[in-house]
Amino acid sequence: MSKKRVVTQFGMGTSIRSRNYTEAAARAIRDALWHNSLNVADAFGFPKEAMLIDVEIGVQAPEAVDINHLLAVFPYGQPSVRVVKGGLDIPRHDKPGMSVVANAAVVVSFDMEAKHD
Repeated sequence: MSKKRVVTQFGMGTSIRSRNYTEAAARAIRDALWHNSLNVADAFGFPKEAMLIDVEIGVQAPEAVDINHLLAVFPYGQPSVRVVKGGLDIPRHDKPGMSVVANAAVVVSFDMEAKHD
């Protein structure tokens, strides 16, 4: 495989009241994806399903993230998700609890050798 990176996007998502790390992570992915209208698959002559999508999510409680829920965010392509410690938990000062901030890096690549098969 000759994997070639063609796009890197970043996003941020929050869960203000519910401390839902999965939802904050999903919002971070959507933030990265929805700010763009990329036609890279067409530009390289690949179907959209050929996109290799590597996602890294940073949250303070990686074990609390449902990766299958995040995979369902992608309408096409071949996503893989890795969750690491990062992001922020911000204590609420007006009442108990905290707000959760997740950060996402979404990298789109193609197997350039597959085009020649």
